[in-house]
Amino acid sequence: MIEPSPLPGDPSELHLSISYDDGLWDTPQADTLECWNVAILHRRRTHGGHHESVSSSGCPAAGCSSCAVEDVAVGSMTFYRVHLDRGRNAFWAMEEESEELYEIAQVLLDPETGSFTDEVSERLEYVGSALLVMDRVTLDPRWRGHGLAAVLACEVITRLMAGCRAVACSPGITDLSSRRLTDRTEWDRVNARIARGWESLGFRPYRDNVYLLSPTSQDLRSSAVHFASILLNSVDPGGPAFHERSCQRRRRALQRACKPRLLAGCRYSAGRSRAGHR
Repeated sequence: MIEPSPLPGDPSELHLSISYDDGLWDTPQADTLECWNVAILHRRRTHGGHHESVSSSGCPAAGCSSCAVEDVAVGSMTFYRVHLDRGRNAFWAMEEESEELYEIAQVLLDPETGSFTDEVSERLEYVGSALLVMDRVTLDPRWRGHGLAAVLACEVITRLMAGCRAVACSPGITDLSSRRLTDRTEWDRVNARIARGWESLGFRPYRDNVYLLSPTSQDLRSSAVHFASILLNSVDPGGPAFHERSCQRRRRALQRACKPRLLAGCRYSAGRSRAGHR
């Protein structure tokens, strides 16, 4: 088994930039599919021209003109909002967009109507009409192996799931460049670990490696509070405690996680995720 290396920085300095690029295309395909991109950024302080992280409490020399703050991309996520009640047939819209989305459509949607199949509908509470697809989650190699992908994905899901009927994911390795995964046993171990990460959020296997989660699930709610409490207590999943300024940020994260999030009034639902290995 390959043990994860220590985290390269303070995880409380991670933050997300969630964006939707509206091309203003008045087409049935554009009305049906929305692509949401999430940049995972790590905020660090550098001293002089050296790319050496400095404690977020600042340089020992107050007012040091050589210190600068920069955001470094350490990963990304891709989500699709698939509207089942407008534009074109969602099944064929997903088929046209990508092979990965088509695989999800074949499991969850009726090709004739573009709606959830009767079997899927029976498993879901009716709290929305669309499908939120978590298509891809990746982290840079140095940040993997600490469960952070689940922590960050939980935050994005809770922000995008308002009114959702279901969230779905398809766990698996997407970064095929790692030489350490040439061994089949290691490959299977990493895949199983990815699946456990999503199961920790409340995802449950449905069919053909597609996992489903209800946005009303208490598991997801509990996970959000749990992850925030980890940060509150300055416990990095793979390393030591950090400084007081980070603790203040963690307290705000816990308060945000504990605040009820309304599900009513949004048309968006469900999600799928082919997550990069963590």
